[in-house]
Amino acid sequence: MSSQLEQLRQYTTVVADTGDIEAIARYRPVDATTNPSLLLKATELPAYAPLIDEAVAWAKSKSHSREQQLVDAGDHLAVAVGRKIVELVPGRVSTEVDARLSFDTHATIAKAERLVELYAQAGVPRERILIKMASTWAGIRAAEQLEKDGIQCNLTLLFSFEQAVACAEAGVFLISPFVGRIMDWYVTNTATKSYAPDEDPGVQSVRRIYAWYKEHGFNTVVMGASFRNIGQIQALAGCDRLTISPDLLEKLEQDQSPLVHALSDDGVRKTRPAPISEAAFRWGHNEDAMATDKLADGIRKFAADQRKLETLLNGKLG
Repeated sequence: MSSQLEQLRQYTTVVADTGDIEAIARYRPVDATTNPSLLLKATELPAYAPLIDEAVAWAKSKSHSREQQLVDAGDHLAVAVGRKIVELVPGRVSTEVDARLSFDTHATIAKAERLVELYAQAGVPRERILIKMASTWAGIRAAEQLEKDGIQCNLTLLFSFEQAVACAEAGVFLISPFVGRIMDWYVTNTATKSYAPDEDPGVQSVRRIYAWYKEHGFNTVVMGASFRNIGQIQALAGCDRLTISPDLLEKLEQDQSPLVHALSDDGVRKTRPAPISEAAFRWGHNEDAMATDKLADGIRKFAADQRKLETLLNGKLG
């Protein structure tokens, strides 16, 4: 019997949820995804020291403003890490827009275009990149415009069904619903402290989104993310894509038991409902306490790690 990781690859595109080049080389994912938290962790690895130095030197050559140098160094570092990852995966790398822009559509578009431009200068075509941004109303509207301009997007920090609906209707290429963070909220805020995979609220959320996308004929890719255990992954085998951390990839690789094909598209289609309005989006999302808490918390944490990364780069700028 092949490993569960190999079995999973028969049903689902496996994506590495890491910026660790060595882990990516080992587990051979199709795609890889990063965020400010993963970039911050990556800077602690010796392999990334030259990329940090490169980013700082480049930023100094472009501006005499310390503030602008910090922005440029951060952008360059994100792209430099992505450039290395692209050398190891056959598919795409996701690179995230600064979380502090999550409520500014125009600034998000400008940052996305800047990242794509830097990738192009590094010889990486836009077809190898996904631009990540938070699934706020502003972020979804930015993604809608970027998709029309040929820049494909990965909408992250997705917790509510309303976010998923709005992303599909905006023509977003891919969404990343956060399975583990949804479960975390329920463990913290309810009397239930553990869940069987089929009862896991994060798993149930992704299953609902996957089924709704398929039955209404939306092409937006569903990529489950933020897993806490392999049971959650096993329960979503067959989802379009799953982005998995190296420690869980290792556990799947070591498990030789049969893997059940849990999700599939039966081909039955329904008439699409009327598009969701901004008011309906905001009200529906607001009614979901878990989603409002976790979206806000996720944006704050990504922003905090972006500031930590800038502190590190500021020290390097001298």
